[in-house]
Amino acid sequence: MNNKRIVITGIGVVSPIGIGKDNYWKALAEGRSGIKPITIFDASKFKIKSAGEIIDFDAKEILGRKGLVDLDRTTTLLSSAMKFAIEDANLEINEKNSHRLGISVGTTFGSLHSLSEFDKDCLIQGPKFVNPSRFPNTVINSPASRAAIRFGIKGFNTTISTGFCSGHDALDYACHALKFDRADRILVGAVEEICLQTFLGFYQLKYLSGLKKGFIPVSSPFDRNRDGIVFAEGASVVLLERLNSAIKRKSRIYAEVVSMASNFDPGGFHKYNRKATGIINAMQSAIDKSGLVREKIDCIFSNANSTKDGDAIETKAIKAVFKKYAKQIPIVSIKSMIGETFSASGGMNLIAALGSLEKQFIPPIINYKIKDLECNLNFILKPIKSNNLNYIMVNCFDPSGANAVLILKKIQGDKNA
Repeated sequence: MNNKRIVITGIGVVSPIGIGKDNYWKALAEGRSGIKPITIFDASKFKIKSAGEIIDFDAKEILGRKGLVDLDRTTTLLSSAMKFAIEDANLEINEKNSHRLGISVGTTFGSLHSLSEFDKDCLIQGPKFVNPSRFPNTVINSPASRAAIRFGIKGFNTTISTGFCSGHDALDYACHALKFDRADRILVGAVEEICLQTFLGFYQLKYLSGLKKGFIPVSSPFDRNRDGIVFAEGASVVLLERLNSAIKRKSRIYAEVVSMASNFDPGGFHKYNRKATGIINAMQSAIDKSGLVREKIDCIFSNANSTKDGDAIETKAIKAVFKKYAKQIPIVSIKSMIGETFSASGGMNLIAALGSLEKQFIPPIINYKIKDLECNLNFILKPIKSNNLNYIMVNCFDPSGANAVLILKKIQGDKNA
């Protein structure tokens, strides 16, 4: 059955707390915050002036100078993470294998800034004066397509846009493609950039932390005083392949994708379903598909993003699924450190979980100060070293009704285990 088991053999990440997997994992283990003053656009006229911006990102240092002139930030973030993943997997892409190498990317706002700027130029200067080389950036599949061109990848190329769950859903799509032999290997990415347009959207929706309490944004998942998200950006890429392929290549295997489950369960327009039925069903379905008993899950990397309803609903769901074990299982929220990366959040959470399995540590929830009686689980507030992390659940859900849950397994010394 090794041709049906899907494993992760390469990792790439660009985040507000570190570029590259080792820097990212180190920052998570130290509980380092990536929230800082916004520099990518002028935020002086807004009440909120901080975000999870990647301020030390220079695409030229990672990708070289060639071919970057007409690429937008989303594309360079994704391409950089993809380069890291390809190198980490020791994957040589050539004419013989490129047609069996696919790309599956999750993003929602990836083209919004480019589309807005293109339209602005058209309106102000006139349609005859727009830059046609910038037009390809205005479509949502541009980052995945441009990355494929850069790295010579000729297999299927798919972009999935399902809000917060885009990264998880892109991974799920890739797993099915591998199991049905549509590809030998698939690069699965998730990306979101910070730009004025997306910032304004969350700002006008009053979804951002700090708007109501002193204008100091703080991502404090599960804390009683949590008041909204801190918007952030990031890009993640993992290489998926079947276990027998990984063994044949003598690849380093980070983890096995044991199971995934997703559903759609809206509570109303941009409102969480207070009954939590969607996330409950997704979590339970992922456990059922895995063949595990719930007590086998060693840690949950939660979706919690410091929103009042979202964190409370996830707590309710964990209690419903894990019952008596809910008060014992360690709960993590890396969004306390990196902020809400929206479509990239599943991918950022996935790579954080891979770091926990690889390095055997559990990162802390920072900014947690006051207990909320509605959120009373085993929250990890200080970094923990562990030698017993084998199965990790990674949650994703959003107020639009999308829910997706992933379970990872550490591959022990025997890769056939």
